[in-house]
Amino acid sequence: MSGLQPVRGTHDLLPEDSRRHRFVEETAFDVAKRYGYGEIVTPIFEFTEVFSRTLGETSDVVTKEMYTFADRSGDSITLRPEGTAGVARAFISGGLTQSLPLKVMYRGPMFRHERPQKGRLRQFHQVGCELLGVDGPQADIEVISMAWRILAALGLSDKVQLEINTLGDAESRAAYRAALIAYLEPLRLSLSEESQARLQKNPLRVLDSKDEEDKRVVANAPLMGDSLTPAAKDFFDQVTAGLTALGIPFVVNPKLVRGLDYYCHTAFEFTTTALGAQGTVLAGGRYDGLIGQMGGPATPGIGWAAGIERLSMLVQDLPQLDRPISIIPMGDTLPALVLADRLRAAGLSVDMGFSGNMKKRMARANKANARFAVILGEDELARGAVTLRDLDAGTQEEIPLDQVEGRLTGA
Repeated sequence: MSGLQPVRGTHDLLPEDSRRHRFVEETAFDVAKRYGYGEIVTPIFEFTEVFSRTLGETSDVVTKEMYTFADRSGDSITLRPEGTAGVARAFISGGLTQSLPLKVMYRGPMFRHERPQKGRLRQFHQVGCELLGVDGPQADIEVISMAWRILAALGLSDKVQLEINTLGDAESRAAYRAALIAYLEPLRLSLSEESQARLQKNPLRVLDSKDEEDKRVVANAPLMGDSLTPAAKDFFDQVTAGLTALGIPFVVNPKLVRGLDYYCHTAFEFTTTALGAQGTVLAGGRYDGLIGQMGGPATPGIGWAAGIERLSMLVQDLPQLDRPISIIPMGDTLPALVLADRLRAAGLSVDMGFSGNMKKRMARANKANARFAVILGEDELARGAVTLRDLDAGTQEEIPLDQVEGRLTGA
């Protein structure tokens, strides 16, 4: 069958793309280890309720974007659209309350049926962290600082901007909700149908609307900062003071919100303009009410997730790969295979030139950026020797076959 293409919104990670992805992942996990985070791996599909209860029955993700299907047992199953809900479910079902504080990192594919665009796919990949069991601002400072250090380790500190806001405590949110409804209700007919439906049930979601008319209506809406209790303001002041003390630059964005009720206090995003229009590459916040809402014990939490595709597009300089040794057999290949096996066992990267004349095999060695070429000709092998060519210096010499490993490993 000709013309086979990947499904719209998906793509193949060919070796160079995969190397970029792996660099982002491994950099994130390497930094996270310094903060004491371990890896958690949850299934890529869950019972649909795990996501519908946590993301909100009326959210765009639940109503428009989730890949949901009935399995052969008739259960409603959903491919995970994000990572936090699965981690929270694992915390509850795994009985991990005795492990608090719990500090975990995750990585892997997520699935959302949305319009594909630059850096946004229907199967995309994220790396993220969750810190459960710490209700003080020091947790917020830690997870944000870890995100900043990861982005800096990727060489992106000059390409991203940290935007931060507070969503306040429960009392602050109740006051803000009332103020927002009082502002929006007289303007109800100017809102989109979707926002009209959300107005009483979840008015903060109106602030998230992508509808241009909705954006115009909410441009002069009251801000959360005007409804903060003294305790909530003090919490946010401690977070910003901590970031300042750590030398992490940020701007306060009073319009940065999270619509679901279990979010509270700190919300933040790292944005960039390096991919065209301003876009978010890493986002997170505090969600003290999530695990309780899912049926678990009341447990504070904060975390973030980053899109690996977008970060990969921003990364400029990948670490140099180990330069291989190119082995070029010009007769019997068995001695070459034995030598290659010995060199790999000694920790060296080896590229085998299987076919072609000498010119083509040397071209392959140069394309692979090989440091040395080991040529096994029939005449040399008859003398128990090989030709060792230094591809940087352009020199070569004949050495005994049994000395090759020592020469190349410096033994």
